[in-house]
Amino acid sequence: MNWKLLAKKQLFLHKIMKKTVVSGSKPTVVGRFSRNALRQWAPDELIAFEDDIALEFNSGNIKAPVHLYSGNEKEIIDVFNRVRSEDWVLCSWRSHYQCLLKGVPSEEVKSEIMAGHSITLNFPEYRVLSSAIVTGTLPIAVGLGLGIKRGGGSERVWCFLGDMSSETGAAHECIKYVRNHELPVHFVIEDNGKSVCTDTRAVWATDTLTYEGMRDPFITYYKYDTKYPHAGAGKRVQF
Repeated sequence: MNWKLLAKKQLFLHKIMKKTVVSGSKPTVVGRFSRNALRQWAPDELIAFEDDIALEFNSGNIKAPVHLYSGNEKEIIDVFNRVRSEDWVLCSWRSHYQCLLKGVPSEEVKSEIMAGHSITLNFPEYRVLSSAIVTGTLPIAVGLGLGIKRGGGSERVWCFLGDMSSETGAAHECIKYVRNHELPVHFVIEDNGKSVCTDTRAVWATDTLTYEGMRDPFITYYKYDTKYPHAGAGKRVQF
C-alpha cells in the first residue's frame, strides 16, 4: 500500500472539512456542491460497473487496492431513496456504489479508481467523502451533523460503515453522541461478515452484533453476501 498517498489523501480530506465552521455563535458554512438530481441506478447497472472494475483490476490495470461491492444492490438503493442531493455521504474504503448513487458521473468515478484512488474516493462537489482509515469518517460525520444543527441547516449526513467497524469503540462513541444530541446523522451498517480475513462474530464470540436487528431512527443495518473477497477481485495481482 502507498502510505504516502494515503496520508496525502487524508490531509486533503481534513482540508475539505476546514470549510465547515463549527461554532456556538457562527452558523455552519459548507463548501459548494452540485445540486444535480440524483440518478436512479438499477441493480444490474451497479453490478456491471463493479464487474468492469474487477476485470480492470485482475488485468493489472489498477496499481492500487480496490474493495468491491456485490449482493447489496437492492439494500443500498433503498437507502439512497432517502438521500437528497444536499446531503453528505461519508464512506470507508468501499464506496463505488455510494459515489454513483450520489450523482458522481461514472466516468469520473472510474477515472479516480484507475488512478489508484479507489480506497479514498472524495468528491466534495457532490458531498461525498471517504477514508481508508478504519472509522476515519465517523467523527467527521459527527462534526458535520453538529455544525448543521448549530447552523439551522436541513442537510443530513449518511455515514456508511462495515460490521467490524460498527463494533469498535469509536463507532459506539459516535453513535451515542449523535443519538443523545439528536444530530442529523444516520449510520448505515453494511454487514458482509468480513473483517479483512476474519469473521466478525467469531472475533467477538457472539452470534448477534450490537446493532443487528435494532430498530433505531439513527441506524440502518443490513446483511449481505458478496462474491468478492475483502480486497481485490479474487485474483492475486502484483502492483
